[in-house]
Amino acid sequence: MKKELFTENGEVQSILKELEPKIKGKSFSDITDIHGHQYVDLVQEGGGVLGIALAGYVYVLEQSNIRFLSLAGTSAGSINSILMAVAGTCDIEKSDWVLECLCNKNLKDFVDGKNDALGLVEAFLNKESCIKKTLKAVPHIKSIIKYFGLNPGNNFHLWMTHLLKQKGIVNYKNLKDLRLKGISDGNKFEFVNSDGTKTDYNHPDHWSEMAIVAADITTESKIVFPQMIDMFYSNPDLVNPADFVRASMSIPYFFTPFKIKNIPTDTKTWNKWNEATGLKTSVPKKVMFMDGGIISNFPIDIFHDNYKIPASPTFGIKLGFDKNELNKNDSILGLTGSMFNTSRFAYDFEFLVKNPDFKHLIGYIDTGSHNWLDFGLTNKAKVDLFIRGARTAAEFLIGFDWEGYKEIRANKMKYYTNSSTIRNNPPL
Repeated sequence: MKKELFTENGEVQSILKELEPKIKGKSFSDITDIHGHQYVDLVQEGGGVLGIALAGYVYVLEQSNIRFLSLAGTSAGSINSILMAVAGTCDIEKSDWVLECLCNKNLKDFVDGKNDALGLVEAFLNKESCIKKTLKAVPHIKSIIKYFGLNPGNNFHLWMTHLLKQKGIVNYKNLKDLRLKGISDGNKFEFVNSDGTKTDYNHPDHWSEMAIVAADITTESKIVFPQMIDMFYSNPDLVNPADFVRASMSIPYFFTPFKIKNIPTDTKTWNKWNEATGLKTSVPKKVMFMDGGIISNFPIDIFHDNYKIPASPTFGIKLGFDKNELNKNDSILGLTGSMFNTSRFAYDFEFLVKNPDFKHLIGYIDTGSHNWLDFGLTNKAKVDLFIRGARTAAEFLIGFDWEGYKEIRANKMKYYTNSSTIRNNPPL
């Protein structure tokens, strides 16, 4: 499947044509460059194969001269984030290459378990009778009990490793060095002052930051890679960044948990674990990871600071609306799914409730009836998801008000500053 089937689709072209005059000259950030790009941070939600909709959203942002600094994501969002991170420096368009990666991969390959694991997945997606599902599940019970998952996930890890190598990324040091470059041609980021003048923006910790969320089920901890990488590896620079994504996308029981062994257990490492996760026991010799979505499927809070007016907004992309229908809980599988969804939505929803200003930053893609575990998506379905993402991005850009959002954040910062002053200096 060629990427042109997405980018040259008539509906996508119409979306871009109608969008251009509506956002011409509009400000989306205070960080720019001499080429007229505007830079934002980006957080992408997890959602299995629905991640193609994320690519559609990002494509429209890039066609609107928006580029990306800090990148974060969980599960499918982590896949798009790592591919965008390795595709080139911040000023380079990423979505074309990401699309090529997704178009040239048969998603069914990820279902790499034995005994016709794909047939079992399709049986559940097609809502076959309980008896048929049970019969198809029998050959896989031993594998799930022994390995805690239907598919080993080796195909995914090899695919991701190969894609990273295409861009010269074989270890974390390569990724770190690329991210620190910022802009490819030696030019600098510029900060737009309130009077319209521009000054150099020199904050490499901003444009190099990445956050891939995974769930460490050994110590019950939310882990953010590569920020916490030195807690798990004695030589972080040599680590394959594909590990981060494989850990983040380990869908419970669908993929076997990702394992990291031979973890450093010295006092210095224990102190890091204690500070980051509250660990009171000895550092484990190995840990198991499941999908980061069971802790934070949409880590929109990852770059948040209540005490600062951001130089760039943190745009968020969500795959659908949470809590738009009630769980039926009329079967053991339905009940299991309900427990999983309760876990993965609760933390992020609580943050959004406490920080309503973030509603101005998030685009909600209506993914229709597409199932997040349908690895047999047709080409037509993939294009439809891409268009849905593109359409949502255009709607978001038209409605976004950067100056208005900064004013909201300024008022919020005053509130938190005053609250802190009162708290630290209570009246007599």
